[in-house]
Amino acid sequence: QVQLVESGGGLVQAGGSLRLSCTASGITFSVYAMGWYRQAPGKQRELVATITSRAITNYGDSVKGRFTISRDNAKSTVYLQMNSLKPEDTAVYYCSAGVSGRNYWGQGTQVTVSS
Repeated sequence: QVQLVESGGGLVQAGGSLRLSCTASGITFSVYAMGWYRQAPGKQRELVATITSRAITNYGDSVKGRFTISRDNAKSTVYLQMNSLKPEDTAVYYCSAGVSGRNYWGQGTQVTVSS
């Protein structure tokens, strides 16, 4: 059974930082591309960042220069370091894992940035 478990969300003031973690089980983590997506109320889910099995990264335009995605294959965990947070970063953040057409999602973790 595949599980992606996110943690690290919470309430933070604008300008602050948070680090999200997503630990995977039931998959060969090292071969999967991992990603973070977010969905704010009334909006579509959007890309935050992805990292391939070879650690090539890609970021959504709104987070470039502020967020950093990384992975630790030994711990089957992907991280999202979020700095200089803004109120518009408020959303539920979801972890994803994908390879060869298979895609899995976590349950999400809430990030709220107060102004």
